[in-house]
Amino acid sequence: MKESAYKEVQVFIEKLGNTDSVKHQIIEASRRLVFENYPNAAERMMYGGILFSLEEDFGGVFAYKNHVSFEFSIGYQFNDPEKLLEGNGKYRRHVKIRCLDEVKTKKLDFFVKQAQMDDQ
Repeated sequence: MKESAYKEVQVFIEKLGNTDSVKHQIIEASRRLVFENYPNAAERMMYGGILFSLEEDFGGVFAYKNHVSFEFSIGYQFNDPEKLLEGNGKYRRHVKIRCLDEVKTKKLDFFVKQAQMDDQ
């Protein structure tokens, strides 16, 4: 994965790579999906994780003790036929990922593609 243009993001990624290789791989796979779908997306550190935006924030990836969470700002609007998204807040929904294989099995790409459908 490409190095981040933002120093804080790059430091976060490197520290995670030195402390937890599984979460590091998940974060990098998540970033790759974002930039494959939205080459012009920006990233920045906020709330202890990486937020992604185009004109507005559309999601973020966060490393927790036992998992990585990809959170979507308007996830309540997403098509989710397999009920893979978690959360019951007013807007946000998230996918908990515990191993690299779950990036695919929990269909993260399917949800990332819905995050900014109007801005592609």
